Amino acid sequence: MDGRILAIDFGVKKCGLAVTDPLQITAQPLGTVATGTLMDYLTSYLQRETVVSFVVGDPSLHTPEGHTLLVSIDRFLEGLGKAFPQIPVYRQDETLTSQKAREIILQSGVKKKKRRDKTLVDKVSAVLILQEYLGHL
Repeated sequence: MDGRILAIDFGVKKCGLAVTDPLQITAQPLGTVATGTLMDYLTSYLQRETVVSFVVGDPSLHTPEGHTLLVSIDRFLEGLGKAFPQIPVYRQDETLTSQKAREIILQSGVKKKKRRDKTLVDKVSAVLILQEYLGHL
């Protein structure tokens, strides 16, 4: 089925987003959105684009049980399923994606001032989550 897969690197304050092309071949950054406005953003995005599934980064393999981020992600996943029941949601291990994102940004030659921008790490992390998911399809 043609349509985009949208990945979310969920954070308590902001979320990095990435999408595939409609044929689900490549992953590219979509942006960084404040967590409080994420559902509104997704609603608006889905009015413009066909999304066939969501992939949400799952930190549970490297996060202590009961960590507040896990509770927030579970709450978000519940809301996502209710808001868009027709779109399946998958969890993807996000172990070390932020660290890998920082390394990629450093190697890409991005200037020091731009590297301090945490939203860049969030976007690249979302791309890494999506690429990992696509690798298992």
